[in-house]
Amino acid sequence: MSLFAHLQPLTTNLDPATVVQGYAASFFPMAELDGTIYWHSPDPRAIIPLDNIRVSRSLRKTIERGTFEIRLDTSFPEVIRACCERRETWISDEIIRTYSELHSMGFAHCVESWQDGELVGGLYGVSIGGAFFGESMFSRVSDASKVAFVSLAAHILSRGFILLDTQYINPFTEQLGALEISRNEYLMLLQCAVQLPVSFHHPQD
Repeated sequence: MSLFAHLQPLTTNLDPATVVQGYAASFFPMAELDGTIYWHSPDPRAIIPLDNIRVSRSLRKTIERGTFEIRLDTSFPEVIRACCERRETWISDEIIRTYSELHSMGFAHCVESWQDGELVGGLYGVSIGGAFFGESMFSRVSDASKVAFVSLAAHILSRGFILLDTQYINPFTEQLGALEISRNEYLMLLQCAVQLPVSFHHPQD
């Protein structure tokens, strides 16, 4: 795919169809502080094995207590905007517009943590076949984003997904079980995952 042969700044509008094509080829867009969007495809790549999610004892207790109500895809605009409410962010207005379109097309999804009727944490990402590409998360209450993540992992595993991509490794995702694999290993896993006849939601949802 010559379009993604090199990490070049995007010179046209971020088209949803191109973004889906990019994910299927291992690339994803991120905006710099000046708004310029670049395609990324890191090597090594960070993933979280769905059969090896790390849940601490304290987090497990929080989940068991039902501290948060988990919802899927009820407040996507609020979740993506909350994810960019930080000092430095790669989520530009154009990224928000494009991923909102992807959400309406059935490719972008969010998992939300609610407490006392208030959205207090969550995450969003993109799904293609049996692959989920995690993009960002936020938390306004302790453990809210972690509970959303554990709920995401359980949900996509039950739906037949085989790839949970976290792009770049960081201390937060490493704590949850993230590890790095080579580009070649990732591409083989990606190719298998995107071809699976599964979906984020049940067809009757």
